[in-house]
Amino acid sequence: MLAALAHPARLRIVRQLACLDTSCCKDIVAQLDLAQSTVSQHLKVLVDAGLIRLKPSGQSSRYSINPDAFANVALFVSDMANMCCPPDTIVQDAALPLSADARKE
Repeated sequence: MLAALAHPARLRIVRQLACLDTSCCKDIVAQLDLAQSTVSQHLKVLVDAGLIRLKPSGQSSRYSINPDAFANVALFVSDMANMCCPPDTIVQDAALPLSADARKE
């Protein structure tokens, strides 16, 4: 699942879907500066990873976030962070927010 989230375009797609109940590929393409074929390929990766759901709806397909999958990802990352960086070993100054440039990557 983490590999599916490793691409910036897929993160943008997930962010967009997180704000909506469902969306079709055409609506996602309209919001991103990507070709329809590129968005379709990224959607397939996200569906195959189980992060988003695909529901055929007439002539188009609707995509939505799979909240259970994201809960699992959050739990995994949290567990890994606690194993690698126990809360009692974190220096407060090290927990600074990312700069705007770092957040874009």
